[in-house]
Amino acid sequence: MFLTNKKISIIVVCYNDGGSVREMYSRVCLVMKKITPNYEIIYINDASPDNARQVLREISQRDKKLIVITLTRNFGGQNAYEAGLRYCTGDCAITLDGDIQDPPELFPSLVKKWLEGYDVVYGIRQKRLGVSTITGLCYKLFYRIFRRLSQVAMPVDASDFALVDRKVIDAIGKMPEADRFYRGMRAWVGFAQTGIPYVRLPRFHGLASGTFLSNLFWARKAITSFSSKLVDYVFYIAVILTLISFLFSIIYLLRVLLYPDPSNQFWGLFVLIFFFGSLELLAIAVIGEYLIRIFDEVKRRPNYFIKEIINDYKKKKA
Repeated sequence: MFLTNKKISIIVVCYNDGGSVREMYSRVCLVMKKITPNYEIIYINDASPDNARQVLREISQRDKKLIVITLTRNFGGQNAYEAGLRYCTGDCAITLDGDIQDPPELFPSLVKKWLEGYDVVYGIRQKRLGVSTITGLCYKLFYRIFRRLSQVAMPVDASDFALVDRKVIDAIGKMPEADRFYRGMRAWVGFAQTGIPYVRLPRFHGLASGTFLSNLFWARKAITSFSSKLVDYVFYIAVILTLISFLFSIIYLLRVLLYPDPSNQFWGLFVLIFFFGSLELLAIAVIGEYLIRIFDEVKRRPNYFIKEIINDYKKKKA
């Protein structure tokens, strides 16, 4: 007995996941055969440097429901998701990474919520296995800061692992920005949304390609893409530092008058330079970040290029 007869697209982004391909494919097929007879699996090979392309080619020869889109180079996970969402033809799509940290066994729970009327059903990372306590706390802290800074109500601890309805896919497809952040765009378009808590598993195979610096880059990108509040905060900081500097000037003046000492001049000058210099650097950094976003947008370059598509049914129809 199937949950639905509607078509569901499974979009899997693959980078350094060659050792997980067979396991992921097997588990996805096993689950989907219980959900609907009408599904497609779209693997986006984001120029994976391992043997993922060879393994996917081998499996796709046996299963025509497996579509493999190989990009010309590594364009990043967010652009890979875009490639999959633009290609898929399902009534909804489930997006996830190829490392099997997001278990396919949760698909039925996502689909049931979708059938109840929700247009977006995202996974909430209640706990992360395979990461240190400090790293886990940093993730949780980021999502709470992101939610507070964002001008849109961003769900806390939400992942790219989600089910999105066709109308949401089409809405995201109409958003022209080059610097794409899928989770933020998904929240920005609105529609009926809900989350399902789950435990994120360790990688099935290999080591994660993400580093502290790369995570910091994504955090910076996410915040500046969906919030202009940093500029407001710079203004508030400027006001506070100005008041502190004014207060220090009064204290410094009283100290010079009451306790004359040549060294007072040096320390007073040092503190004033420190306050205003730090403020200027902070303001320049924030403004520079937004200028980078503008610079990336005005170039209007494509977000990805496709090298090949295996089992390209669109080409056959044409």
